[in-house]
Amino acid sequence: MSAFFELRIYQIFPGKMDEWISFMEKTIMPFQVAQGMVIHGSFIMDSSDQFALEAGERVMNSENKGNTYVWIRRFESQEEKVKLYKAVYESKEWLENIAPTVANLVDRNSILVHNLSSTALSIMK
Repeated sequence: MSAFFELRIYQIFPGKMDEWISFMEKTIMPFQVAQGMVIHGSFIMDSSDQFALEAGERVMNSENKGNTYVWIRRFESQEEKVKLYKAVYESKEWLENIAPTVANLVDRNSILVHNLSSTALSIMK
C-alpha cells in the first residue's frame, strides 16, 4: 500500500468543543507532530447536507453537527502507521497526561476512522 490518509471523526461531549479544540491545537497536535505524524487538517463539522429525489424534485436536507470534530492525517505506508501509532499511543506522555483529558472531552465509543487513498486528480497526495 502506498501513501494514504486517515479521516478521523469524533463526537465531542456537549459544551466541550472549545476546550477540545484548544487541547488539540496546544497539546495533541504538537505532540503527535513531534513523534512524526503528518496532520493535514482539523475541522469542526458545522452541518451535513443530504440530497435526495422526492417526487422528481431534488431536495437537500441539512442537519446541524456542532459536536462533530474531523481531522486528517497522512501516512506513507501501513508500516509507518503502525510505527507512529506505537510511538504516540503507547508513550508515557499519551497514557499518563493526554489520554485522561481526551476521555473527558471525546465520546471514545463514537470514534470512526476511514483510511483513504488519493485518486489521480486529487490535490492531496
